[in-house]
Amino acid sequence: MKKFLLFAGIIMLCSFQPEKPTKVVFFGDSITEYAVQPNGFITLIQQRLKAEQKDNAYEVAGAGIGGNKIYDLYLRYEDDVLTKNPDVVVIWVGVNDVWHKRMFGTGTDWDKFGKFYTALIKKLQAKNIKVMICTPASVGEKTDYSNELDGDLNKYSGIIRDLAKQNNCELMDFRTIFHEYNLKNNPNNKGDGILTKDGVHLNDEGNKLVADLFYKTLFK
Repeated sequence: MKKFLLFAGIIMLCSFQPEKPTKVVFFGDSITEYAVQPNGFITLIQQRLKAEQKDNAYEVAGAGIGGNKIYDLYLRYEDDVLTKNPDVVVIWVGVNDVWHKRMFGTGTDWDKFGKFYTALIKKLQAKNIKVMICTPASVGEKTDYSNELDGDLNKYSGIIRDLAKQNNCELMDFRTIFHEYNLKNNPNNKGDGILTKDGVHLNDEGNKLVADLFYKTLFK
């Protein structure tokens, strides 16, 4: 009888074990690195999860390093992402792959960009991790495609859209989203100050928009 009661108690204890939270890791460059600051989009997501009493269901972390390009992410995904045991990884990269060509003469050629990106996706999916990928938003917010790097950003965004289809990844198309937002809210065709501080890095309004989009998509 005692053995039966002990066994029953163990069964009941196991049945009441809380479910493990879904772990979401945002993986990228300085845009993601800054997202853990007080007004950053990761912080805003965490605050909203708590306010809506979902913080026990989700665990959110950032893995962003300023200046990173796609091959940097590939080289560090094991140490900086897999060690967090994520269920979902959001990859947001591409600005530096384009921007650094002009700034430093480096960057990433489009064909290598696609190959590294594909390899990273497959490495994560092999671990049964759900992968969301994002197009780079902007290097300049002018709406008439007169920003210096608009052509390359559009090309690299097209590569990411194709990769999403080819690898069954969810897509967050910030390139399109930011352009459409600026068409409505940037009548003077300013290069920054609408969703970004400098044409690239998010201001408070940009962080709010990004946090809201991610929240509605990932934390249903």
